[in-house]
Amino acid sequence: MVLKLRPSFFFSFLVLIFFLISTSFGSAASSKCISTEREALLTFKQSLTDLSGRLSSWSGPDCCKWTGVLCDTRTSHVIKIDLRNPSQVVNSDEYKRGCLRGKIHQSLTRLKFLSYLDLSSNDFNGLEIPEFIGHIVTLRYLNLSSSSFSGEVPASLGNLSKLESLDLYAESFSDSGSFALRASDLKWLSALSSSLTYLNMGYVNLSGVGETWLEDFSKLSKLKELHLFNCELKNLPLSLSSSANLKLLEVLDLSENSLSSPIPSWLFDLTSLRKLFLRWDFLQGSIPSGFKNLKLLETLDLSNNLGLTGEVPSVLGELPQLKYLDLSANELNGQIHGFLDASSKNKDNSLVFLDLSSNKIAGTLPESLGALRNLQILDLSSNSFTGSIPSSIGNMLSLRKIDLSFNAMNGNIPESLGRLEELVDLDLMANTWEGVLLKSHFVNLRSLKSLRLNTQPNRSLVFKVPSTWVPPFRLELINIENCQIGPKFPMWLQVQTQLNSVTLRNTGIADTIPHSWFSGIASDVTYLILANNRIKGTLPQNLVFPNLNTVDLSSNNFQGPFPLWTTNATELRLYENNFSGPLPVNINILMPRMEKLYLFHNSFTGEIPSSLCEVSGLQILSLRNNRFSGSFPNCWHRSFMLYGIDASENSLSGEIPASLGVLPSLSVLLLNQNALQGKIPDTLQNCSGLTNIDLGGNKLTGKLPSWLSKLSSLFMLRLQSNSFDGQIPDGLCSVPNLHILDLSGNKISGPVPKCISNLTAIARGTTNFEVFQNLVYVVTRARKYQDIVNSINLSGNNINGEIPAEILDLSYLRILNLSRNSMAGSIPGGISKLGRLETLDLSRNRFSGAIPQSLAAISSLQKLNLSYNKLEGRIPMLPKFEDPSIYIGNELLCGKPLPKKCPQDVNRRLL
Repeated sequence: MVLKLRPSFFFSFLVLIFFLISTSFGSAASSKCISTEREALLTFKQSLTDLSGRLSSWSGPDCCKWTGVLCDTRTSHVIKIDLRNPSQVVNSDEYKRGCLRGKIHQSLTRLKFLSYLDLSSNDFNGLEIPEFIGHIVTLRYLNLSSSSFSGEVPASLGNLSKLESLDLYAESFSDSGSFALRASDLKWLSALSSSLTYLNMGYVNLSGVGETWLEDFSKLSKLKELHLFNCELKNLPLSLSSSANLKLLEVLDLSENSLSSPIPSWLFDLTSLRKLFLRWDFLQGSIPSGFKNLKLLETLDLSNNLGLTGEVPSVLGELPQLKYLDLSANELNGQIHGFLDASSKNKDNSLVFLDLSSNKIAGTLPESLGALRNLQILDLSSNSFTGSIPSSIGNMLSLRKIDLSFNAMNGNIPESLGRLEELVDLDLMANTWEGVLLKSHFVNLRSLKSLRLNTQPNRSLVFKVPSTWVPPFRLELINIENCQIGPKFPMWLQVQTQLNSVTLRNTGIADTIPHSWFSGIASDVTYLILANNRIKGTLPQNLVFPNLNTVDLSSNNFQGPFPLWTTNATELRLYENNFSGPLPVNINILMPRMEKLYLFHNSFTGEIPSSLCEVSGLQILSLRNNRFSGSFPNCWHRSFMLYGIDASENSLSGEIPASLGVLPSLSVLLLNQNALQGKIPDTLQNCSGLTNIDLGGNKLTGKLPSWLSKLSSLFMLRLQSNSFDGQIPDGLCSVPNLHILDLSGNKISGPVPKCISNLTAIARGTTNFEVFQNLVYVVTRARKYQDIVNSINLSGNNINGEIPAEILDLSYLRILNLSRNSMAGSIPGGISKLGRLETLDLSRNRFSGAIPQSLAAISSLQKLNLSYNKLEGRIPMLPKFEDPSIYIGNELLCGKPLPKKCPQDVNRRLL
């Protein structure tokens, strides 16, 4: 039966509906806020500091139209105040300007119908939460999060019997420092048991609550979400008698507490759970099978507990709703076959995110991995997986990220990888891949933005892609190392002009790179690393790189002039190339933020520009083995942080600049193999942090400075092949960390000082010389002094006297060279006390007497030279040293390995 309305009745009905609607809208539009509530809001406003003018609208007659205020359309009562910070970019200038400050006035209690109050993301600078907020009993929603409150959470909040949502998240972003909100008693929570569904007390210090904290929260029978992130909770009860009260709980976050316990069984009674966060809780033991009870679980985060052990349980693969699983940074071991097999059999499998990184999981990746067809993020990095990537990975068409880096995978990369059209990020670094990569590996990767891939130098991973192929992707990051891409610089790389990070290290490229490629990436690139190839040709000049941070073009065959690039880069490595010509005189303008400049092993000429003195952030200047001439710049400032200078092996002349002595951080000074003259400037004694000095191979004169004893951090002093004269100052014995002393090839006279046993670093091995060696390496990029640690070289001087007995106390001495001097006396029999000695050279002196048999007891001794002295008698049995040149020039020595027979042997033969 169809009901038919008469036209007049239908028209009257429409008029009535229109009248009711217009009346309703009219009353809402014409309503104004209640005057007493307006006055309450104005009083509240006056107590606040509003730097950005967010409350500028709080002046008109109708408070219902004020920003952040909502009134009931029927009664005109204020029911909602939302003054959260409009900017959610924490610590940005906009966020800081948008923060309300000041105090919260109790005039808010006059708003008798207020049900919603949000003051989140402001800055109340350590203000305590006002007790009177607990008297606004009409509140259903209260958000005071991230607003820099401090002190005790008021128990008066328990009066809010209608409250459904309470957010007290207390992470502070105040410019005035951090503020701590605490709760030492949670009994007030029980009064909210019939209404509260959401509670966030993240960053609220609950350490004073005691062991009953969980029982207190379990009384909230209506609760659906509980967030207790970083609350300094110290224990997690293994049992909970009232767990049934939390049967409605859907979200539980106990992350970043020090729970230090196994995963408790009562969790598996919370069958409504959808999200469970237990990261950084120092949980221990294995992951229980009880998780099978949580059929509704969508998110499980057990990451960064560091102590969870055992295999990834198969029951996790059976959970039908699980979308997000993070078990990273634990001690999980075994294989993942059981988990993946269970997942592959789970027809409802909906896993989207899987992170098992930073564990100890081993074995190969099974083909069942490909059954995770919904997976978008796969992170298995930093484990011990081996073998190849299963070809089934081509079935995971939703994948956006694959990270298999830092494993032991030693097989092939399947061609099926090329089917992943949604893949954005592919990271296969730090494995030992082998095989061939074809066009089919990449042909459909239209979404790819980031590609990281390397293998070991002794493995073969070769790109066999047509040289003219243009790929469907435009990368933003590429990092390929120890893979064979070259010798050509292929088209698939030439078209990558949206790159912001480039690393192509040891890829066999021996081609020129078009200047247009450099100019194409100049505007965005931050890292440009093309090291350890054989790239040739020149670099384009006059480019601007506004975002560049690091440039490493080292160990190639680049030639031509220094690139006149305008950049804020902090590190430039052009070493081991064929660059030539002078450095730009305006290098301080082109590269004003340069911190580390490595130009060694090139053919740069001319003077070192004094404008380097204006690059105030310069830390390392490494110019070794070029053709620089003229004086080293003498314009350094006290404000510099320069700690490493290597200008060795050039043609520098003039004196060592006195202004180097104003550099407070100078640690490594290498000016050897030049033509410097004059004395060592006394100003260097101000550089108290000097660890390594090498001024050898110059034309320096004068006496050794007595102030060297002040350099308590000095590890290496090499002044060889100069014209220093006088005696070795006793003060040099007082340098506690000295490991390398080379004064050879000078005009030093007098005896070896008896105080030499005071060189405690060599006597007792008290210094970790690797620390000092690393300082040199950072500057020189070479382990150039590692073989002469714990050495004394005084050869080629006019030193006289005997070997002092005190030298035998240097038990960590490895190299002793006293050759080409005028020393006399006998070789002390106690020399075997030098149990770590590797090299002993006493040649070309006037030593006399017998060679001590005790030399045979020094098992570490590898090199020995006693030639051209006045030694006498039979050569002792030294099986490692049977080369006659070791003993030649001693007319009174006899016996093997010399041809001269000893008299006793001759007489015995005659008898």
